This record gives sequence, structure tokens and C-alpha cells, in this order.
Amino acid sequence: MQTSKNMTNQQVAKLLKAVAAAYEIKKQNRFKVAAYQKAATSVEQASSDIKDLWQEKHLTNLPGIGQNIADHLDELFRTGKVKHFNQLFKDLPQGMFSLMDLSGVGPKTAHKLSQKLKLKTSATAVKKLGQLAKKGQISQLEGFGPESEQDLLKSIQEFSTRGKQRMLLPYAQTLANKIIHYLKQSPAVLKVEPLGSLRRQLATIGDIDLAVATKNPQKAIKHFLKFPQIKKITDQGQKKLSLKLTTNQQLDVRFHSPDEFGALLQHFTGSKSHNIHLRQVAQQKGLSLSEYGIKTKAKLTKFPQEDQFYQALAMDWIPPELREDQGEIEAAQKHQLPKLVQLTNIKGDLHVHTDFHFKTSHDLGTDSMKTLVKTAKQLKYQYLGFADHNPSFSSYSSQQITDVLKKRQQAIEEFKSSSEKRVKILNLLEVDIQPNGNLAVPDKGLDQLDSAIAAIHSSFNQSQKTMTQRVLAGLSHPKVKIFAHPASRKINHRPAIDLDWEKLFDFCQKNQKILEINSWPDRLDLPDTLVRQAIKAGVKLVINTDAHAADQLPLISYGVSVARRGWAQPKDIINTLPFKKLKSILKIK
Repeated sequence: MQTSKNMTNQQVAKLLKAVAAAYEIKKQNRFKVAAYQKAATSVEQASSDIKDLWQEKHLTNLPGIGQNIADHLDELFRTGKVKHFNQLFKDLPQGMFSLMDLSGVGPKTAHKLSQKLKLKTSATAVKKLGQLAKKGQISQLEGFGPESEQDLLKSIQEFSTRGKQRMLLPYAQTLANKIIHYLKQSPAVLKVEPLGSLRRQLATIGDIDLAVATKNPQKAIKHFLKFPQIKKITDQGQKKLSLKLTTNQQLDVRFHSPDEFGALLQHFTGSKSHNIHLRQVAQQKGLSLSEYGIKTKAKLTKFPQEDQFYQALAMDWIPPELREDQGEIEAAQKHQLPKLVQLTNIKGDLHVHTDFHFKTSHDLGTDSMKTLVKTAKQLKYQYLGFADHNPSFSSYSSQQITDVLKKRQQAIEEFKSSSEKRVKILNLLEVDIQPNGNLAVPDKGLDQLDSAIAAIHSSFNQSQKTMTQRVLAGLSHPKVKIFAHPASRKINHRPAIDLDWEKLFDFCQKNQKILEINSWPDRLDLPDTLVRQAIKAGVKLVINTDAHAADQLPLISYGVSVARRGWAQPKDIINTLPFKKLKSILKIK
């Protein structure tokens, strides 16, 4: 792994992931692996430059960065290297760290390929792997075959065609919140709101755009020019600032008077299609629209509030998440817009990972049941679902898996009897649907659960027909009630699996299966377009976090954003229900 004093957040996150991978390969303590994975995620999503936090001596303020990791990062930024990390990487093939950038390639597979194929150089590993795969040499390795060779070729092709990555929504929102907080410190700033794709809560964001209401734009601009994360000013006018941040994001800030703030918000929030359609509506009324208001031949009418702008066009205010020209304008004209689900409607989270110790198929949580419930209480939840990954199918026999789940069930029952009764606990499990459609837990093991959550975690490149058959087979088990992160995508890393969504929706509707909206930053899955299709098909949904630590439970707000973009109402989301009704839907006694 290459290191230097001037690494970006993404580079530092990749380094920490490499450390976690090295510990995993060397079979070190699982808590070390989890700690570095959590630290990597935290750095990747941080709104502040990690080096700025180091200079301010605030590294440990970042979730997941304890004193030990902070000390290593201190050494990195002071000297350009970390002796402990270099020692850890010393006897590992360097090519493995590049291979881990490929979709579907974890540390163990990357290490095995790098060792067997002598991929010693990180810079050339992916290219050489592609060359060897095209020659059919991967399928000849033990543990691989023609199918896995084709999967690798697809992953390499996808990797090579990736363009500039857009920001994940939570990262952009956190960064924008920090800028908004700074702007509001000026007395000249009356209001600040995000614009564009961020205000519409798209899964990924390009540039950050903000709107400022002020009676003194020059004073507000002068204040903001002292913001410490400005790298370069690219354009400055009387009412607009364009600049590049130290995190390399582009930021545009517009400064308008309070009496035209509503028009400003409307003009720069909607998608291009939404705004074109809205202008057509205005033209039919003899009106023209702009960021300053609505104009007739005689005068310009300004709007301090955005809802007044829409009312002037004889329609209801349209929530920003819906402004994609997908029927929202017609619905607003007829006063038939849905009353979208809100964060305050959420009464619990059914997909949370604990630190209960056993060999899982994937990764354990890092926090105890007690810590998770404490956070759930703070969020005013009625219930919480402990849904660890299933025991490793390769590490245990069927009987051993059942025995592990019996011990886990006993531990959960003991915790329930001694814990805070205001938060009800559900004994769930995230179970792999194997490539052949079987579940990775025997029936006797599933009997230890209140309910199961099925998921795809491997063989992502199966054909649509095979993948659909696989998913429907897994969901057919009576114990399975929820299908987790259904598209199985990883934003900026792995595309969605190929499913016959119409067939899936029909199956779920007829068999009362629930589709998850996963709130994890690089999943946000089910995607909003499929959320809307699922709702039209009569399928019920659940918004979960997939949290692996207590401080990740608030991420559920991003799942709510996805649901809102998919036109979801509280009646469409099962975890807006009180506990008794939820148990009835999940058929839990």
C-alpha cells in the first residue's frame, strides 16, 4: 500500500480497509478487523478533511476512531508512513489490495488470486488479472471455475469503465450541514437551504448547491469567504459564489433577498424535466417563471415562501423529493399528492447487527445488545430487530449452526428478561440465499428465530432467469418474511443484480413478503424507482439501517428519503406500525 503525508479521505479509508483485510487474512482478533472496517467507513463518510481533523487534534471526535487508530494516523500525517502497517503488509502480495476494488472480491479471494498468480504489484494487478482471465487461466485455479472467471471479467470491465464518482447522499448531506451551520453564524444570513439533487435527496450528488436568504449579500459573502475549507474561488458575483473545497467538492452558493427566496428555492430544486413541465403550465396561463418570481406582462410577483409560488400556479406545494416530472405536477393540480412517510413515523428498525460472537457468513456488529437498545430508546423506538448474519455455512455443520442459533436465542431471551421493556426485541437473522436458491440455515436453525430476513451476498452476475428463480426459492420458505437490500447494489462499486422485478413484486404481494429499503449509505436499496413500482403492485416495505454499530441507527433518515422519492406513505411501510400490528404482519406469536 502506498502512503504519504497528503492522503485524501478516500485514500485513508482505503488504507484502513487494507489494514482490516490484512488482519482478516492473518486471522487476527475479529474486533481488530471490525474496528478498522468501522474506522474506514467513518473516514469515507466524514464531511471534514481527515488531515484537518488531525491538525486540530480532533481525530478521536470521528466515530470509530479510537486512540490507537488516531495514533497511527498521527504517524501517517507526520511521517508519510505507519511502521506498524508496513510490517503488517510486508509478507502480503501487494496486488491483493487493488483486487479488493473489484465488485465481489473480498480479502480472502484477493489474497488467494494474488498469491496463486503472483500479482505482487498493486498498480498492475487488475490489468494482469484481466489478461489471465481472458486466457482462461483463472478457471484452472483450485476453488475457481468458468463461472467465477466470467464474474471476474465482468467486475474488471465495470471497474475499468467507472468515471468520476458522485458523492453518496449521506456524505453530501453531512458536508452541506456543516457549511449551512457556518453560514448561519453570520447575522446577515436569515435562511439557508440546499438546492438541486441534494434537496431532492438523490442517492448520489454531484456538486453542492445552497440558497441563502439575506438583506445584505455582500456581508454574507464576506463572512463565508472565511470558511476554513475553501480551496479556491472559481467565480464571484454580486449574488453568487462558486468555489472548490479542500475536499475537492464543487460548491455554489446563491444569495437572494428574503422576498424572492421561495422562487429561488423552486427554480433550482426540481429536475430539468420538472421545471420544463412547470414552465409549460405557466405559459398556458400567460405567465413566465424565474428564480425571482412569476412574471406577467404588467409586473413581477415575488414569493418569500415556496408554497406560495406553487399556489400561484393553482397547485399544491410539491415535496422536493417528488420533483422529477413523474406525475407529481398533475397530482398537485388535482390536490392528490400522497402524504409521504416521515422520519417521525418510524417506530423501529428490524435489521440491526449485534456483537454476539460466532463465526458469521460475513461481518459481526461491534456493539452489544444493551448499547443498541440504549440508542433505540433515544430514538423513541418501540422495537428493535437483532438480525445478525447467519453462522458461516463453511465453518459449521448443519447441527452446529442450529446449536449456535439456540445459544443466540437463549442470549436474546436472557437479555429481554433483564433489559428495558419499553423497547421490544425481535430475534431475527439475515440469512444468505445461496446460488442454488437454498437458505444457508437448516430448518431446525430457522425454528430458533422469530423470523428471517433473506439476502443475496454472492454470485451477483447470474442471469435474470436464474437470479429470479434463486430469489423466489429463498423467499418461499415460510420463516422468511423480509428480502433485504433487494437489488444488492453497492453505489459506485457494484451494479444491481438482474431480477425480473414484475415477477418478484407479484410473488411478494401474493405471499405477504416484505421488501426492505436499506438505509446504508452505499446501498439505499430498494432504489426509489423500484419503491414506487412495488407500491403500485401492492407490496409492503420496511425501512431498515443494516446498522453494525449503535451510532449508525440514525442513518434510517436516508432510507426514509428513498421511500419519499418512491411516493411511499406511512401505510406502505410496516415499521410505522405499533408493535402488536407489526408482529401480526410478520406472523410472529
